[in-house]
Amino acid sequence: MRLLKFFWWSLVAMVCGLVLVLSGAYLYLSPSLPSVDALRSIQLQIPLRVYSSDGKLIAEFGEMRRSPIRFSEIPPNFINALLSAEDDNFANHYGVDPSSLMRAASQLVKSGHIQTGGSTITMQVAKNFFLTSERSFSRKATEILLALQIERQLTKDEILELYVNKIYLGNRAYGIEAASQVYYGKSIRDASLGQMATIAGLPKAPSRFNPLANPARAKERRDWILGRMFKLGKIDEKAYQTALAEPLNASYHVPTPEVNAPYIAEMARAEMVGRYGSDAYTEGFRVTTTVPSDRQEDANRAVQDGLIEYDQRHGYRGPESRFPGMTREAWVQELVKQRTISGLEPAIVTLIDKNGLRVLTHNGEKEETVAWDSMKWARPYLNTNSIGGAPRSAADVAHVGDLIRLQRKPDGTLKFSQIPTAQSALVSLDPKNGAIRALVGGFAFEQSNYNRATQAKRQPGSSFKPFVYSAALDNGYTAASLVNDAPIVFVDEYLDKVWRPKNDNGTFLGPIRLREALYKSRNLVSIRLLQALGVESTIDYITRFGFNKADLPRNLSLALGTATLTPMEIVTGWSTFANGGYKISPYLIQKIENREGSTLFTANPPTVPAVDSKVAPNTSIYAVNDGPALTTNVTPAAVDPAAPAVAERIVDGRTTYILNSMLEDVIKLGTGRRALSMGRPDIAGKTGTTNESKDAWFTGYNADYVTTVWTGFDQPESLGRREFGGTVALPIWMDYMSAALKDKPPHTQAEPDGILSLRVDPVSGRAATPSTPNAFFELFKSEDTPPSVNELGNGVVPGSPLPADESAPIDLF
Repeated sequence: MRLLKFFWWSLVAMVCGLVLVLSGAYLYLSPSLPSVDALRSIQLQIPLRVYSSDGKLIAEFGEMRRSPIRFSEIPPNFINALLSAEDDNFANHYGVDPSSLMRAASQLVKSGHIQTGGSTITMQVAKNFFLTSERSFSRKATEILLALQIERQLTKDEILELYVNKIYLGNRAYGIEAASQVYYGKSIRDASLGQMATIAGLPKAPSRFNPLANPARAKERRDWILGRMFKLGKIDEKAYQTALAEPLNASYHVPTPEVNAPYIAEMARAEMVGRYGSDAYTEGFRVTTTVPSDRQEDANRAVQDGLIEYDQRHGYRGPESRFPGMTREAWVQELVKQRTISGLEPAIVTLIDKNGLRVLTHNGEKEETVAWDSMKWARPYLNTNSIGGAPRSAADVAHVGDLIRLQRKPDGTLKFSQIPTAQSALVSLDPKNGAIRALVGGFAFEQSNYNRATQAKRQPGSSFKPFVYSAALDNGYTAASLVNDAPIVFVDEYLDKVWRPKNDNGTFLGPIRLREALYKSRNLVSIRLLQALGVESTIDYITRFGFNKADLPRNLSLALGTATLTPMEIVTGWSTFANGGYKISPYLIQKIENREGSTLFTANPPTVPAVDSKVAPNTSIYAVNDGPALTTNVTPAAVDPAAPAVAERIVDGRTTYILNSMLEDVIKLGTGRRALSMGRPDIAGKTGTTNESKDAWFTGYNADYVTTVWTGFDQPESLGRREFGGTVALPIWMDYMSAALKDKPPHTQAEPDGILSLRVDPVSGRAATPSTPNAFFELFKSEDTPPSVNELGNGVVPGSPLPADESAPIDLF
């Protein structure tokens, strides 16, 4: 009896002691426990996703791959697999399973160290959301108390939904939906029973049971879970046997961009970080850009094909590396180190014969053939201006062991190629509102992240001249004005320097109409215009187009395009010519949505009005000497903030209409004649080539798109003796614009009020009489119509708005 009393009172003492310990732990820990209510509004980290305007994925940014899923969307088979693996008593306990805790305690006593924590799913939710992974008794006690609170305030379904969306499942996948996408490339709703069981086995140890890193252990874990499901009656024997027979077919899947637009993606990422800071990567923002996927793909192809074509004109520079005399296994190891650059695949030559090459491709997985016909371009590169003789066989071009590049054609055949050393940038805008429709910042983002479209400041050459001509047309000059295309010299008496500008072909044409001077790109005419208008006042005028005054040289070389400007700045300025005289600002992000799909931001850029308010004749508000102050349209947004903003007019619409007709002549008669092959009557543009052909440009437009293309080397050097804007940049522009305007009807500026078309004497630039030979029609503003050919001798230089005594002296040589 004494012994029984002893055991009884010992048991009572132990129970009381346990109660006292738990009560003390609760009193000690409860003040520091976080509020479980926070779980109802918890914000799981979701990556930033960037999309094209037509909803195709461009890029995803963020450390965690996560796609939250609602409890109602979770397949019942997965819930059964998860509970069988992690907590088969989940439906019955109240957050803590005493039997699991006792089992964990028993293992601790027997082994001397912690093997399992005895945690229920509810306890894991408490740990994942509120605690660290520290292994200590105080952390475990806190976890138990939190689990009890969670069970009192949340339903079982809510607890499971939190758990399956929070857990880490390897390979940066957080949550079951992301894991299913990463391992099987499909939604968890579409996964098979075996695949669900594999994913359900990951929470215990994501690395140990990873189907990619440890397929054998992953299969073992999967089969054990399937056995548990069968034993617990969650699946029948047929489903069990079928799932056991499934191969472990996991492979690494990442969100594959549907549109190749890495420069666009980086611009959107940078803008989002500027708006939201580091939250941009975790708050699940969905960014819709202004870029249609088809326009971007057109631009990618145009730039890549154009650079490859230019590069191959200048010969083959040899293999990237040579690995002669090595075994096939060694070649495979070298090939694995290489990566595809803008579609140019690496390969190692294994055999040469009269028909071409045999090469190892695809990380050495197979051998393929390269036809000799695709190699005939590969004359040896000597220097920028010289290439060697044509090869007579494949052996003249390549050797066994050469690491080369190949271009895969649509039919799967391979074409011999090489990675270009020159670079290019293309920017295409909607001139009505500045929406970026396509942007390429270089040949390959993986080769260089440097965005030449927005970061590379280069000299635009003659593609800058239209801004000087616009200033002239807004200050009394006309398309028929005569300016002397004759030699001119400038002497700096302090520095003892002499500048003798010349035309690119070294010829001089004498007095020439502005229209002809523009499409023939006569340098001396541009310089004389700038000299007559004044450098400072012309710079003030040109800055209206959005240029930074600091980038514009304060000397007459400005007329030749010696400013340093990015392609984005050039295309923005040219948008004014394309839209009838309005200033727009380029923008990329059309819409930002949060994780719930609510719209946080929608772009409302200043837009060219659909019905243009015409400028009345006899106004001078656009004159150079008026400085930057202009009369500004009163926009509807000034009255109603919700109304679409209206762009500011910065140039007389009649000026842009006349200039547009002059730039159309650049295509019809001038340096852009190659573009006639597009068969479109509505395109206008201008080439640009700097000294020694270090930069080649073409900028052009119709009323739908304004696009600029720059080509050159990152470290300025000559593109070659016979390379110009019309041979390097224009073909890229044509390739892109032909695709962008396919099936679109001609679209150009409507003629504004105040425009007259008069017959002009080609010799004097004055209005022609009916008997004037070779007279032609020219466009004029109504207040700038020329006097008749009979009204000479009135003190005005023929074709010039300046009185004769104000004309600048000209030195002739």
